[in-house]
Amino acid sequence: MELFGTAGIRGSARERVTPELALSVGRAVATDAVEAAGTEGTVDSDPDAAVVVGRDGRTTGPALAAAVEAGVESAGADVRRVGAVPTPALAFASQGRFGVMLTASHNPPTDNGIKVFVDGEEYDRERERGVETRVDAGQRPTEWDEWGGSESLDVLSPYRAAVVDYAESFGADATGLDVAVDLGNGMGALGTPQTLRELGARVVTLNGQVDGHFPGRESKPTPESLSDLRAFVADGAFDFGIGHDGDADRIVIVDADGDVVHEDTVVAILASHFVRASEADDPVVVTTPNASGRIDERVRDAGGRVERVRLGALHEGIASARASGGDVVFAAEPWKHIHPAHGGWIDGIASAAVLTRLVAAEGLDGLREPVTERPYRKVSVDCPDGRKPDVMTRLETSLPEAYPEASVDTEYGVRLEFEGGSWTLVRPSGTEPYVRVYAEADDVDAFVADVSEVVEAAVEDAEH
Repeated sequence: MELFGTAGIRGSARERVTPELALSVGRAVATDAVEAAGTEGTVDSDPDAAVVVGRDGRTTGPALAAAVEAGVESAGADVRRVGAVPTPALAFASQGRFGVMLTASHNPPTDNGIKVFVDGEEYDRERERGVETRVDAGQRPTEWDEWGGSESLDVLSPYRAAVVDYAESFGADATGLDVAVDLGNGMGALGTPQTLRELGARVVTLNGQVDGHFPGRESKPTPESLSDLRAFVADGAFDFGIGHDGDADRIVIVDADGDVVHEDTVVAILASHFVRASEADDPVVVTTPNASGRIDERVRDAGGRVERVRLGALHEGIASARASGGDVVFAAEPWKHIHPAHGGWIDGIASAAVLTRLVAAEGLDGLREPVTERPYRKVSVDCPDGRKPDVMTRLETSLPEAYPEASVDTEYGVRLEFEGGSWTLVRPSGTEPYVRVYAEADDVDAFVADVSEVVEAAVEDAEH
């Protein structure tokens, strides 16, 4: 059974992420915790090996969290219950132990999901496969007198204090800065406004009441769903705006004119800042194949280098870069950022805090000015799932032949980079019958059309 996608387990709370599954996953994770503690049965003698369980504000969250807790205790581990919290706060609480977060992030309210952490990081592929194996096997409870117990744990206060302490190392005092934050009725309401106010900013919130029906807007923060925030910022006297998804691991930035700042520009701003602030001999920024060349340019100018890893695998990229001697100072994929000096998890609240301090020091326009923002496009080319491997094999040859002047990387799809900063990435969709084409260039429409023709030819050839 394959349960995990690129960001945990997600799906309908009636059909996929059911209480039965939640109990089984809780039991599997608790077994990992017991084994890590090096004991048989309970882990009372080592409370740090317990499992922290939290949830977002979805209506199905309390029942699913209760099912996870039952699974954890029946496998012989203790539960540390943190209640409704942002996912970054649950990850923070999982440092030195294991954690389970019930969240479907930006999915609709009918869905829920399960993210699993160990020592502040999401499970890697090997651990995920271990959970899947135990769930498939129908793992039974441990002996009745070896079941674990539970207690409540306050994580919000120490988490918010840790974010403030971290952010205060950067930028300037945010006193007098005006920020509008659209929480989307999600868990960021318990983290971002309080943190930014502690940093001195004046904060006005939209959709700041936690509600699992997401009545204010859909949970995924997009230019369309953030239309109210954009209009509010443009009509007011705000320095910038922030939008979060349902569990506050994503962040979107809106400028004072109400326009969404491209996600790769936000990454370029943060990445170059962390490289400049680092004293490491080899500062590395980890990102994904679909990330813009503007990131490479800013990181290179700051004295660092970029390493890429597949989507959903930032933790693997960080581990790989460190194994080769690099000092990872920042890691990001679109809208999702890891701050290694703060912790090993994706944290939209920490990004909000750091950006607030940087904007206070230089202004958002000042931060954006050095970033070259070329036009960017993403299009989809129809391709049946069964043809994707053959199509990608063909494209590894046909795309370089079509663009002999480009440098080529085929590790995560086919990425071509050109003199002057233009680039394209072609990769198969993992969830839909498409091959995706990403591109950035001064004349991006013509460029995407040309690349798409090569992709369409490969799809047609693979049919015969």
